[in-house]
Amino acid sequence: MADEHAGTAKTVAVTSGGEAATGSSGLPGWFPDWGRRLAELYFSGTTSMFVLHGNTDDLVRSAESGGQPRFVPLTELVATQLFGRWDLVLYYDLSTGLRVVAGPDAARQKDMATLAQRRIGALETLPKDPTAVLHVLDRFIHKNVMAETKDRLSVAIVLGHASYVAPRGDKSLKSSTHVVTLLNWAASPYVKRLNTAFVLIDGVISELSERLAGSPHVATLDVPLPDSEARLSFLKTLTADRDPTSFSDYGLPELAELTAGISLTDLRVLVTSTIEAGRRLDAERFRELKKTLIERQAGGLLEFIEPRWGLDMVIGHDAAKKRLQDDAALLHRGAVGSVPMGYLLCGPVGTGKSFLAQCAAGTLGIPCVELKSFRSKYVGESEGNLARVLGVLRSMGPVMVIVDEADAMLGDRQSGGDSGVGSRIFGMIARQMGDTRYRGKILWMLLTTRPDFLPIDLKRQGRAEVHIPLFYPTDEQEIRKTFVVLARKVGAKLAEADVPPVGEDKRGQLSGADIEGIVGRAWRNALIAGHDHITAEGLAAVLDGFIPMAQSLERELQTLAAIIECTDKEFLPPAIEAKTAALGGRAKVQERLNQIKAVVDGS
Repeated sequence: MADEHAGTAKTVAVTSGGEAATGSSGLPGWFPDWGRRLAELYFSGTTSMFVLHGNTDDLVRSAESGGQPRFVPLTELVATQLFGRWDLVLYYDLSTGLRVVAGPDAARQKDMATLAQRRIGALETLPKDPTAVLHVLDRFIHKNVMAETKDRLSVAIVLGHASYVAPRGDKSLKSSTHVVTLLNWAASPYVKRLNTAFVLIDGVISELSERLAGSPHVATLDVPLPDSEARLSFLKTLTADRDPTSFSDYGLPELAELTAGISLTDLRVLVTSTIEAGRRLDAERFRELKKTLIERQAGGLLEFIEPRWGLDMVIGHDAAKKRLQDDAALLHRGAVGSVPMGYLLCGPVGTGKSFLAQCAAGTLGIPCVELKSFRSKYVGESEGNLARVLGVLRSMGPVMVIVDEADAMLGDRQSGGDSGVGSRIFGMIARQMGDTRYRGKILWMLLTTRPDFLPIDLKRQGRAEVHIPLFYPTDEQEIRKTFVVLARKVGAKLAEADVPPVGEDKRGQLSGADIEGIVGRAWRNALIAGHDHITAEGLAAVLDGFIPMAQSLERELQTLAAIIECTDKEFLPPAIEAKTAALGGRAKVQERLNQIKAVVDGS
């Protein structure tokens, strides 16, 4: 039987001359990496079914035409390049039903339609129902396997929007039948020996049946967002008859570098909308468009932040600033191996964690995004949302990712009551954070007031490596500067000499938000009194009457948790070191932390 079904040599039509290649070494230089991997797996004879996921709705580079590279939909690349010399390329989705595809080659389209009519029947008369279509295809594949060698066809079957045919979590008889049919094709040793391939296309692999995507007989291949080389090639093709300086302040190479994280489809929108609107693509318009396109590419799950300040705007936190400034200098020198994969900023509420993170991005000179809530009540959607976000981040690098309230956002391995969604999300985040290929390209900044709630998997070395605790200001000079800067923020005038001393009852208890509130009250009183500035007497009166937040026990818990979490002694200011010593060292701090947690958390 093995000899009877040996078939002919495996081929794909991807050589530079358009002839059939019999090995991956024959692939042209422009061929995408995922396509090379597909060809390698196919030629190995171990896999005949492939799932393409990720950036599948975008344009992709194809063979040149008239000396210029072509950019076509993914399905067309599969039909004309991967299987462009095969006898039949069949495409199916719920909307169009089963049909033959040949790209722009009308003659080949006609020949394949005639062949399909003879071997399968009139495709246009087939119902669009996936159960009926898969049944017809199953009979056709079986007949092709059993046919004599001279009568066998080389066949590629492409399923678009495959998760609607084999959805995740659907255990109904109909969906189960679809999955079993596809798995039977993938596992068949007879099919693997022939020139027969199955390509399932879906942007969100987490929505596809887990049995199918996880089968050892099925290869999953991520189609990434375009790199700078692809973007530059596309821009040259898009503006072939137009001088870029006529509509843009940026040259094409610079524009290609700056548009990391943007699909070719959106890149075309950026350029054509600029030209058609008659508005020059200057720095302001580019920032506006890039923000919109990045956020749309991530499905609204990332917020693009344009850093307005650098670390020189941060008052206090000197050791933290120095560490971040030193790492910025190393990154600028290209010494990415010495830059941490991520940071953990922790400390009580109001210590400026978000501001410090954004200022760090400004000093680093890299884009900054904030991860928004990606969780959904629908099966597979949370994982799909996160996969989409991670795909954008991988293509954007270098980029800083701020995760506020990280302990609540990221979950842990023990997340229960959600059918395993939380643990799967945690695993995806942990794998990405620990992927050293992205050191210096994706810089994670986890922010939390409760670092003790974050699982150790995310806090270990190789992920969020540097733990920086932030505390309320205790130094008199630092407090004075904070008052002056925050007065300027609310539009008030305040001389540093007019800031009264902060009493021992409030020293180390005032957050930045508290100080801003005090300044706002003093400025209000000054305006009512007819003054054009905050007076020393007025500020002293407001400061004396201000009562800090009553949740002192919870604040102490957050402070102690930050002390325990600290990875470098240099980050602890003298007042905090004194507090640690007064408690009896770190072991005693941990004991005190546990005591407060028992009261506050009830544990």
